[in-house]
Amino acid sequence: MTATTSSTFTSPLAEAISADVLARFLRYVQIDTQSREGSDSYPSTPKQLDLLRLLAAELAELGLEDAQVDAHGYVTATLPATPGVTAPTVGFIAHVDTSPEAEGANVKPHVWRHYDGAPLTLPGDPRQVLTVDESPALRQQIGNDLITSDGTTLLGADDKAGVAEIMTAVAYLKEHPQLRHGPVRVAFTPDEEIGQGTRYFDIKAFGADVAYTVDGSDAGEIEDETFSASKVVVTIRGHGIHPGYAKGKLVNSIKLAARLLSRLPADALSPETTEGRQGYVHPNAVQGGVEQTTLTFIVRDFDAAQLERHERLIQDLAAELQRDEPRAHVTAEVSRSYRNMKEYLQDHPRTIEAAEEAIRRAGLTPKRAFIRGGTDGARLSEAGLPTPNLFDGAHDYHSVREWVSVQDLASATATLIHLSQVWAE
Repeated sequence: MTATTSSTFTSPLAEAISADVLARFLRYVQIDTQSREGSDSYPSTPKQLDLLRLLAAELAELGLEDAQVDAHGYVTATLPATPGVTAPTVGFIAHVDTSPEAEGANVKPHVWRHYDGAPLTLPGDPRQVLTVDESPALRQQIGNDLITSDGTTLLGADDKAGVAEIMTAVAYLKEHPQLRHGPVRVAFTPDEEIGQGTRYFDIKAFGADVAYTVDGSDAGEIEDETFSASKVVVTIRGHGIHPGYAKGKLVNSIKLAARLLSRLPADALSPETTEGRQGYVHPNAVQGGVEQTTLTFIVRDFDAAQLERHERLIQDLAAELQRDEPRAHVTAEVSRSYRNMKEYLQDHPRTIEAAEEAIRRAGLTPKRAFIRGGTDGARLSEAGLPTPNLFDGAHDYHSVREWVSVQDLASATATLIHLSQVWAE
């Protein structure tokens, strides 16, 4: 595994920083940082602190004197403004945890030089083959250098690509004091993959006027719109009794839960039947037994009114189940998760305009996009810190076929360097 690269870069700056961002990325992905649903601790797994502490130490070695890991695991640091520059404080944010949906330990990254478009069989599991048919974004990578895992784990580019890009950008700005920029604040967070990335994030202490999460995908993309999201928990309480003497007495909450699920639309309103701006109702967890069963739904839509309709669908199904079986006790509780960041970013157009200019300077064409999901930026924007999401170049997230190219890592890093300068102009 070497740090040399091919020459298909979008700018001289991208090529100049490619070796550094690649080396950092390969180092970070080999540290297991998988988060865990249902944990009572924060971070949800102590192993996330292995990388968080390393990043704080590396930031301190770069000369960022206030680099620290706080009591909740957040890493923050400040790159001071170039002397004489007065400009807004810009924040760059990425999360260190990897998804619980695929194995995250013992990552063995592989660099594939000068990709030619042919299928790539991952060496640890020959069943895992990268093809342009299944991952069309590969068509844009002909001649580039791809990075994958060996096929037995995820790669961890979500979001260690963003982590490596921020670290490389800060190092480059620190080493080139002639580049004029305002104050840059850096933050690395745990537990984003389980929806807890900003749980204890102190916006006031962070002190940024505007921020960017670096957690997107396609090169050149700025994501300024997300789903709005809710969680609905349906609790069904039945009546358990010895099954040998249950006639006329047993009320099986498992069967009632199955009845409710069977009444969801069969060909609509689910992740597997929707795309684009279509929302969905997704049962993603079932827990319980005869006496009590809990169904957890995640509900998503770009439109707030539609989101409320999806919430009411589940509430209506719960009420219908209660009428069908009055001996049971059925409740449906709705809680707010996050709201579409566009509602908040539309009041801060400069945030997007600056990112578009930085992307152009990095040799790319800026593209506005939306996310069929959420980011830490959605919650931060709602809380008062405008935070769109920038590309990090990674693809096929949460999968053992996850990949990123060296060239896109470098382009994303160059974008951050230019963005720091744009805000100082």
